[in-house]
Amino acid sequence: MSGRTVNSAILLLVIGNAMALVSDVFIKLLEPGSPVFQFVFLRCLITLALLLPFLGQLDRGRLFAGLGVHTLRAHIHLVGIVCMVFALGALPLATANAVFYAAPVLVMVFSVLFFRERLDSRSVLAVVSGFIGILVILRPVAINWMALSALAVAASLAVNALLVRKLPDGQSTVHKLFLNYLLVLPASALLMLWEGAAFDPSLLLTAAGSALFILGYNMTVLLAYRHVDASQVTSAEYTGLIWAILLGWTLFGEAPDLWFILGASMIVLPLLLISLRQRRPQRRRRGVLVGESSQVGDCP
Repeated sequence: MSGRTVNSAILLLVIGNAMALVSDVFIKLLEPGSPVFQFVFLRCLITLALLLPFLGQLDRGRLFAGLGVHTLRAHIHLVGIVCMVFALGALPLATANAVFYAAPVLVMVFSVLFFRERLDSRSVLAVVSGFIGILVILRPVAINWMALSALAVAASLAVNALLVRKLPDGQSTVHKLFLNYLLVLPASALLMLWEGAAFDPSLLLTAAGSALFILGYNMTVLLAYRHVDASQVTSAEYTGLIWAILLGWTLFGEAPDLWFILGASMIVLPLLLISLRQRRPQRRRRGVLVGESSQVGDCP
């Protein structure tokens, strides 16, 4: 595998994470008191519409294979989107995203609890450091329902990442995304009706912007992992935190404090070291890696 291929994949992930943060910015721009469930429904509906040109990538012979797991993942994803709207509305952009980055830490914890996996010393260090980092960022006096919403987003990402293992082999990312948004529409519509808010046309632009950029993130991730092994480029995913700091600072005047820098470092650095450590043995068997792909899920 050429260095040019790896560099191209890293560039795609950097661009993709910037797109994910732009999606977050659209959410953060929602007016206070905006109907949350109406926004969530519109974003899901628009995302589904944006996926229509890619229907050729669906396995139509096994369209609803793994329906139970897909349904479960879709509704966990719905919880994640709702919690993300609350978290981004109340927390600084960088703070919320730093907590979202606890998802890989929670993946390790849940894999032990539900799959009886064992963690090596580096993973244990990442778990302990990550949880301390979350406390440092939020600080006990600052923990409230909005902070817990950010943790719920991280938990939803972690659970959905683990549930990917239960999906049928061979389903494309487009297939997973399509079923995810299709299956979540009824529940999101019911929540919108329960909310009972009058239709707000201004939400269409915000929901469309958020949907377009988060779908762009998923597509860039799909392209990035198509020809390289995940462990070679995953570290580029953490550039999202840099984008969060830059966009939060320039658009919302949210300057990170020392608590944020310390806590974010405690979350990200151990995960980054694990990722970089995993790259070394991969280089020795580069011939085996051609054609391997990563199971990539959706980001709320």
